[in-house]
Amino acid sequence: MQKEIMQSYLPQDAVAEIFDDAAVFEVPSAEIKHVVEELCVRHGAEFKLMTATDERAEHDCFKIWYVFGVPGEHFFLVPFIRLQDTEIFPSIASMVGRAMDDERRIKTFFGLTPLEHPDLRPIILHEHWPEDVFPLRKDCNWKTRPRMESGEYVFQKVEGEGIYEIPVGPIHAGIIEPGHFRFSMAGEHIMLLEPRLGYVHKGSEKLFEVLPLEEKITLAEKISGDSSFGHSLAFCQALESLSDTHPSERALSLRVVYAELERLANHFGDLGAIMMDTGYSFGGAHGARMRERMMQINERLTGSRFLRGVNAVGGVCKDVNDTEVKALLAELQEISEDFSEVIAVTEESVSLLNRLKGAGVISLKIAQQEGLVGVAAKAVGIARDTRLDYPYAAYRDWALADIATETSGDVYARFRVRIKEAHASIRIIQAVLDQLPKGAIHPKNKKVTFKKNALSVSAVEGWRGEIVYVVKTNEKGTISRVVPRDPSCVNWAALKHAGYDNVIPDFPLINKSFNLSYSGNDM
Repeated sequence: MQKEIMQSYLPQDAVAEIFDDAAVFEVPSAEIKHVVEELCVRHGAEFKLMTATDERAEHDCFKIWYVFGVPGEHFFLVPFIRLQDTEIFPSIASMVGRAMDDERRIKTFFGLTPLEHPDLRPIILHEHWPEDVFPLRKDCNWKTRPRMESGEYVFQKVEGEGIYEIPVGPIHAGIIEPGHFRFSMAGEHIMLLEPRLGYVHKGSEKLFEVLPLEEKITLAEKISGDSSFGHSLAFCQALESLSDTHPSERALSLRVVYAELERLANHFGDLGAIMMDTGYSFGGAHGARMRERMMQINERLTGSRFLRGVNAVGGVCKDVNDTEVKALLAELQEISEDFSEVIAVTEESVSLLNRLKGAGVISLKIAQQEGLVGVAAKAVGIARDTRLDYPYAAYRDWALADIATETSGDVYARFRVRIKEAHASIRIIQAVLDQLPKGAIHPKNKKVTFKKNALSVSAVEGWRGEIVYVVKTNEKGTISRVVPRDPSCVNWAALKHAGYDNVIPDFPLINKSFNLSYSGNDM
């Protein structure tokens, strides 16, 4: 099948190198826009991300990498261009909306300029950071403390009579991460919403270059703390591909169980928080209560409420015995009935539904243009889920019956998608536990060595949406680049569309219905 895909998708003169589930091939810079157009438009490949590597010490060049997925085949196509004697490359932002911020990140962190890009304002790094210091270049030491600069970030402007601006944040009334929102208003209606993030930038991509392997996995768990298991799973899968490591069937099945437990805890919490933001305290209290119950299950099974320290290269570190399986099955049945009762009551609340329906609408056109993923995409009818499109762990055996979707694209649609996914998660866990394979959960005393000059792409369906990791090794077989992509990196760009023509009091509700990660975006 890989050979057929390559014959169909790749340019005729391309010479590809195969790394497990990824085909990597070089493209001349002048042809990259044509290749991207062919992959996206003609073949329907899904654009995942683009990034850069500094390979001046090894190959006297920078490289720009473009990652595409072939849905249903669990196969990735990775064309790249080589920048030698130049720091300029063709922008594809006009063709692929999702590439807009990726190219801005390349400009900010590598100092490489996408030609004809419409918005080259710095991203993530703020005005105190010097314009001539590029932290992801290899000659920038991870301990670098650059000189402090000053400047002013130029927000987008709306011109017209009576237009005024409202700045909100970065510090908010609730106990949440910091982020700034600039509203341009006409009366009570939002004409433009521009998020400004980067306040919780941790230098994660740079830290991946220097930390020992075990600490790299711990770092992956902290890219977005509420998605600890999803991130560590995506990272470990990439490392397993690079080291020809194959987890046992039991380990793969347990990964499904833990992933769905993480999804349940967060969906319960989000449903409650959405209802609480409307003043519907009944739903808010029950959502918080059910989330706490899931967190206690996580802690009982693994010792961590956030499922940290569970994933490892080659499997998982936490097993469940027969007694725990029996107890969890019984508890899940109780939770399913409890959840159904709570939702039945909330769906009868006219005041709740009045707040949820029609607020924060995202159209299908905008969702496709911005490349939305996860709950936000499913809420406009985009039936895309990594568990089905790129099955991993044991999802090949325990596939979803169908993908939870709605079509209205408003807060209520995102609310309903979470309800459907929560029910599906319970069914998946029950099915896996009923037929949990026997065997070891992790290979003992296995030394992990990585292929040299190799690249791996891994994708999992986190509870927010698709998490992608790209990991590259150098000529010594050492990890030289790790590129995490949280779903929030994609969906923050679409939030501005959801705010348009709504009133300010509805924005907290709209924002909560996306519940994007500041940390996952800022890294």
